[in-house]
Amino acid sequence: MNTEARTTQHSPSTAVASAATMQQARHRAGKYLTFQIDGEEFGVLVLRIREIMGIQAITPVPHTPTHVKGVINLRGKVIPVIDMRVKLGLERRDYDQRTCIIVASVQCGEGAVLMGIVVDGVSEVVTITEDQIEDPPKFGGGVQVRYLLGMAKTSGKVKLLLDIDEALSAEDLSHLREIIQQQSEAQA
Repeated sequence: MNTEARTTQHSPSTAVASAATMQQARHRAGKYLTFQIDGEEFGVLVLRIREIMGIQAITPVPHTPTHVKGVINLRGKVIPVIDMRVKLGLERRDYDQRTCIIVASVQCGEGAVLMGIVVDGVSEVVTITEDQIEDPPKFGGGVQVRYLLGMAKTSGKVKLLLDIDEALSAEDLSHLREIIQQQSEAQA
C-alpha cells in the first residue's frame, strides 16, 4: 500500500471542518464600524448599526446590573443603554467628548431589539475580507470568547470583531425587555 497517498489524504471530518471554517469566514466578511474601548479596536457589522450619537443624558433604572447604564428616549422610543467597557470587565472611566452611543439592532429570542452601546470613541467604517479574519485563539481554562466573531488583521493591527448578539447574554436581553416594557408603560 502506498503510504505517501495515505498521509496526503484528508479525512472527511477534516474536509467538513475546513469547509465550515471557510463558510464562517465568508459570513464574517463585510463592512464594520470600528470603535475603541480601553485603547483596543473593536468592530461590529455595519448592517447592525442604526445610529451613532454623542453621549447624552441616560436615565438610570434601579436594580439593574452595573453595565446597564439605563435608558434613553430616541425619538419617542425607549432604548436601553449598556456600557460596553463595564460589560467587558474593564475599569469605568468618565465620559468625554469622544464617548459615543452606538444604537445597534440586537437579535434575541423574540426578535430584534434596539440597544445603545456606550464606547470610548468611534473610528471608521472598514471593509474586512475573509482572508483578513482569523478565529479567536483558544485560551483554555474556561475562558469564554463566544462574543468574538473573529480577529481582523488590518493595517498591521488587530481588530476584535464582536458578535453583538453574543456580547449581550440572553439574560441581559430578557432583563432589558422588562425594563423597556416598564418604561413604556410608565410613559403611557
